[in-house]
Amino acid sequence: MSQPQQKPINPFFSSGPCKKRPGWNISNLSTETLGRSHRAKNAKSKLNLIIEKSKFILNLPKDYKVGILAGSDTGAIEAAMWGMLGERKVEILGWENFGYDWIIDIKEQLKLKNLIIHKTDYGILPDLKKINFENDVIFNWNGTSSGVCVPNGEWIPKDRKGLTFCDATSAVFAMKMDFEKLDVITWSWQKVLGGEAAHGMIALSPRAIDRLTGYEPPWPIPKIFRLANKKKISEGVFKGETINTPSMLCAEDVLDSLNWIENIGGEKEAIKRSQNNLQVVKDWLKNKNWIEFLAKDQNTISSTSICLKIVDPTFIKLSDEDQKTKLKKMNQLLENENVAYDINSYRTAPPGFRIWGGATVESDDIANLLPWIEWAYTVIHK
Repeated sequence: MSQPQQKPINPFFSSGPCKKRPGWNISNLSTETLGRSHRAKNAKSKLNLIIEKSKFILNLPKDYKVGILAGSDTGAIEAAMWGMLGERKVEILGWENFGYDWIIDIKEQLKLKNLIIHKTDYGILPDLKKINFENDVIFNWNGTSSGVCVPNGEWIPKDRKGLTFCDATSAVFAMKMDFEKLDVITWSWQKVLGGEAAHGMIALSPRAIDRLTGYEPPWPIPKIFRLANKKKISEGVFKGETINTPSMLCAEDVLDSLNWIENIGGEKEAIKRSQNNLQVVKDWLKNKNWIEFLAKDQNTISSTSICLKIVDPTFIKLSDEDQKTKLKKMNQLLENENVAYDINSYRTAPPGFRIWGGATVESDDIANLLPWIEWAYTVIHK
């Protein structure tokens, strides 16, 4: 195969932190809150604006509370687990690295005994029909490191007794989600929004609020995770009064991202842009017999973390170490050509490629990237 001529205009395809919005420039960011206390009136109003804009663009139910937490999506989901689990049995789904991490935390850190684990390998979603919603249920809407997402929210009943905890970090703003089926929703600024890392968001249903005010876990809760204190909700968290000091520069940056999504047509258009990116990859794969989606079921393919695996028999026969070595060389070749940065698969995932397809990425850039991936494979492997 000859070397392609057309290159992506923007070679950034990292799955987090992700590409900035089209037209982004740091000079567009307001600096009026920099160097001010985050408790100052104008700084706190900016933080509250992030909360209100996020809630509005996502069209979250009006009675849901939304707040900003430290530690990215990880901090947000940990705060929910540490502050609300233990009243009921817990069922947790894991089909990729981050879901596996939440299993470890609940089993080894919180040491919950009434725990049911639904764990599968990369590429395969657990059997959603086996979930008992009398219990609390924890799951990722989209597996960032596997490219496998739940197809919809139809498997979650409205009359559930337990709470649903959804790590939605690489799904919100890019996938249609039934938020009323979710009691705890967490995400970060660094994924579909293309914002900076380290800040997490959490949305809580009235049922989740009732849990916080009606139940107190038997273990101590670190201050950074404290959404309630002695069954009294920390209302300030949901008004821009963050538990710890946030970066106001990052806050200005994510406001820029939220304004961009609002200006292009809101959540609906952001979802459409991500779906278009996935379709470009689907169309390219139709004529390929050496590479395919990591997801086994077509209905569970992610439109954001688009994960591909090599299925060429000559490649599969290689040792795991040789596969990783060749893929490392391919990725380095693409980076040297300024075609693609950071499209290597997640470190614990099967060897392959992971292309971010969130709303900030242009479909033309993905279309121009794909022939280069095949060229790199031809150069390195054959």
